[in-house]
Amino acid sequence: MNSKQLNILLAEDDQDDRDFFDKALKEIPIPTHLTTVNDGEQLMEYLYKNSELLPDVLFLDLNMPRKSGFESLVEIKEDDKLKDLPVVMFSTSYPRDINYEEDMINRLMKIGAQDFIRKSESLVQLKEFIYQVIQRVADKRIP
Repeated sequence: MNSKQLNILLAEDDQDDRDFFDKALKEIPIPTHLTTVNDGEQLMEYLYKNSELLPDVLFLDLNMPRKSGFESLVEIKEDDKLKDLPVVMFSTSYPRDINYEEDMINRLMKIGAQDFIRKSESLVQLKEFIYQVIQRVADKRIP
């Protein structure tokens, strides 16, 4: 595997969720650098400022103030400079309505999301999800 660290961008409005994600990320055996933004507007501002040096993967919370993850995903995938950025949607699960969740995930994938991760109370489970995604991104970077 390439030893160069992966640049991870997390768009998440909840500080506890950001801390939990960071903790899980630090326990994964792949070198990473995490940058965080607090909402969709900050995210888009960051991406436009850094469009020449995009992160390797974006973990995007679906429900954020000012601009939702859904709106941000649409904007990213419609922009020629940003559309190839791998985006992993990151959200609280809706177990009471599996049809709603499946429909939402299908819509996100059609727009261009690469994956969907349910937020988990379990550090082990979150770590496993993040590891799988990051491993796929790292594998694609190997020449």
